[in-house]
Amino acid sequence: MTGRMIETESGRRLGRCRDMRAALGSGHPRIDALVVGKRGQLEHFGIGTPRAHRPNAVPWKAVVRIEGDRIVVRDGTELE
Repeated sequence: MTGRMIETESGRRLGRCRDMRAALGSGHPRIDALVVGKRGQLEHFGIGTPRAHRPNAVPWKAVVRIEGDRIVVRDGTELE
């Protein structure tokens, strides 16, 4: 999943998937979001500034399909 380009259905690029966020509940972890871009890569390594929140994730519910080296999300999807 990581390394794939995230694009909207109409082809607008949002960035590369660098990591995934998941929630633990009963049973297995559930993916909540895909972490995007350079800030997302820093987050993967535990480096970041929580006080300066900048959007760097795409909600998992926006994913339409995964094909080859790209992840397609609904048009209108923005980083959160």
